Amino acid sequence: MSGHSKWATTKHKKAVIDQRRAKSFAKLIKNIEVAAKMGGADLSGNPTLVDAVQKAKKTSVPNDNIDRAIKRGAGLSGESVDYQTIMYEGYGPNGVALLIECLTDNRNRAAAEVRTAMTRNGGTMADPGSVSYNFSRKGVISITKGDGVTEDAILEAVMDAGVEDVVDQGGGFEVVTDPSELVSARSALVEAGIDYDSAEAEFVPGVQVPVDADTARKVFRLIDALEDSDDVQNVFSNVDIPADVQAELDADDE
Repeated sequence: MSGHSKWATTKHKKAVIDQRRAKSFAKLIKNIEVAAKMGGADLSGNPTLVDAVQKAKKTSVPNDNIDRAIKRGAGLSGESVDYQTIMYEGYGPNGVALLIECLTDNRNRAAAEVRTAMTRNGGTMADPGSVSYNFSRKGVISITKGDGVTEDAILEAVMDAGVEDVVDQGGGFEVVTDPSELVSARSALVEAGIDYDSAEAEFVPGVQVPVDADTARKVFRLIDALEDSDDVQNVFSNVDIPADVQAELDADDE
């Protein structure tokens, strides 16, 4: 899962740009609305909403915006929220597989924006099932390294929480679980005093495609273009970034 995580790291660096932050806010708010609609406004009884709110706060979404989103999603403000999840499949440069997760109130608009972004940035759409077979739904918890945050400490904390793997990603760790065990693993970390950056269900590739720096840049441009759409919530890929290629990409940002 190294490519998955390294892309997340690269994406995190890009997220500090103000122009993209506004779009990030909108998507985080949408996640809160959906979580509140599905499980209600009570944080104590809605772990999905807890995670959505925490992620928004870590990205500095104002508390007032969060509160309004919870009320709107739960139907407490008189407004209706009606989003549907749609998954598109495709290929990027060098045959990199892409799963494009949309959360939209307009299926036709989402389809048109995804197709346009793919066509203009070297991607091609794929038939349903031709890409998704290589991905499995997993719970993924990201943790930044720090004082006392070691692999042994994490393993000890989540030993009885159904965790499948703990992966050292250089600057941090990824805890991988079955989606049904995500809440218990997250709770175990909190009880052990270990802070986490994010905890959510993601699509993790079984087989990855290693790429050179030029191909990586093209893939990232394509993913950026897809994520420019307000309807696109997540883009998952099977791109694998070797250490030397990651170093070259890091130099681009300096």
